[in-house]
Amino acid sequence: MGAGYNRMNELVVLQTTQGLIKYLEEHVEDAKSKGVVIGYDHRALGTLSSKGFARISAAVLLSQGYKVYLLERFVPTPFVAFGVTHLNCAAGIMVTASHNPKADDGFKLYWGNGSQIIPPHDSGIAAAIALNLKPWQKYDMAGVEAHELASDVTDSIAAAYYSSFLRLSDHLDDNASSEVKAVYTAMHGVGCQWVKQAFEFFHHPAVDAVPSQAEPDADFPTVVFPNPEEKGALNEAQKYANAQGATLIIANDPDADRLALAEKGDDGQWYVFSGNEIGVMLGHWQILRWKRLHADKAQLPAAAVLASVVSSRMLKAVAESEGISYHDTLTGFKWLGDSAIKLRASGVPVLFTYEEALGYCIGDVLCDKDGVSGAAVAMEMASQLRKDGKSLRDHLKALYAHYGEFVSYNSYVISHDAAVTDKIFLRLREGGPTGGYWTTCAGEAVTAIVDVTKGYDSRSTDHSSALPLTPESHMIMFEFANGCSVTLRTSGTEPKIKFYTEIAGQPGKARAEVQATLHTFVDRLVDEMLQPKEHGLARA
Repeated sequence: MGAGYNRMNELVVLQTTQGLIKYLEEHVEDAKSKGVVIGYDHRALGTLSSKGFARISAAVLLSQGYKVYLLERFVPTPFVAFGVTHLNCAAGIMVTASHNPKADDGFKLYWGNGSQIIPPHDSGIAAAIALNLKPWQKYDMAGVEAHELASDVTDSIAAAYYSSFLRLSDHLDDNASSEVKAVYTAMHGVGCQWVKQAFEFFHHPAVDAVPSQAEPDADFPTVVFPNPEEKGALNEAQKYANAQGATLIIANDPDADRLALAEKGDDGQWYVFSGNEIGVMLGHWQILRWKRLHADKAQLPAAAVLASVVSSRMLKAVAESEGISYHDTLTGFKWLGDSAIKLRASGVPVLFTYEEALGYCIGDVLCDKDGVSGAAVAMEMASQLRKDGKSLRDHLKALYAHYGEFVSYNSYVISHDAAVTDKIFLRLREGGPTGGYWTTCAGEAVTAIVDVTKGYDSRSTDHSSALPLTPESHMIMFEFANGCSVTLRTSGTEPKIKFYTEIAGQPGKARAEVQATLHTFVDRLVDEMLQPKEHGLARA
């Protein structure tokens, strides 16, 4: 947030909204009467704030005769995604920086299908913004709430949302008797009141919130980086859980669309589950639930689960073993949401969707990641497993034993210089023995390459990729002779080159041995491919 065309500020938000209006007028019938739902989080820096940005967007839309549905009181991002389809809106706006540092803010845009925008809408809206930079008029931010076309729908959307996700529970009658003591952290974000209500709807015991992180606080005083993925992000929650005698930590990121879990073992140590581990457990939970619901049928009805290409392939192994179809997409929930919508339109229910960065969509309540319903379902899963004498960790180990040991190693390097990042990826594309892609790395032969940025796939006859191109960012996927898969990609919101790696261990090989093999290989690969020392890049 700050002054300038490359910062989030009042003028940039005004320009963005004007461009959105022009694009909606050209591409959505009855866009004005359908309207736009707008939510915001608690971000603030000086005189700038998410609420202020939301008011500007609302004022611009109202001035052009658009109906505006306001979500007040710091709402979680999933409420906007849900509100778009529930109200049949033309679009939805959520003003949030999600899990980014405290100085940031963002303008997250949803299309009328309830999913984040994808091509051609993204580039089309960007072009419309560029053509509408001059303010059309003076806008009345102060009169937004009293405007005849504006209405506060927070309570009605919340009620409809909770009623809809009750269908994700099979255990409302006995959730109250849970033997699991959990604490919850909102990471200084907006989630606390909404997760507490979710627990009430699921008949869970009231969850104990970490006091120092329960209330929205734009300064994020107890965390350097308000992202539950970061090392040490759950330290505060662990201290509080220890003091309260709790064995489960449930965490959201600040806008409550991501979910993290940690569990205390019998040895008193905390185990923080990775995004892939949570995804496999929740996906397996949904698949078994589908099978129970249709146990009386001679043939299991078609259903699907989805994951992004940088997520673990273990969910694929689980799905195929249980008779459920599996689909993967480019990274980012906008692609997962779009694919889920298309599958449902074809008559195939989507049971679960996830990406390894702690993003999960359970069932069909909405088409975006949702840490609020995820928290309630995760608590139900933990409670039911405990009644069978199992912890989440026990359950995960049982899944590995049944479906195979899938070991992941995901991290990143910090690269603030775009020219350096471009140089790194150019070397991967042109630094091979014949001037093309690499053929070996870290002592292992490359068996397949998919360059999503360039649309190249070494496995296809014409070397073209079936995945949508991402020319605005770098993404290359490698397969190696040792069975390791590696994806390198740039982040769309942070100065990072991320790497996602996975290997499936052979039967009988101990998990620790598989992990050691993967880490040794990947550390060498990162040194060779990304050259962090040569480029002065910090590793996570």
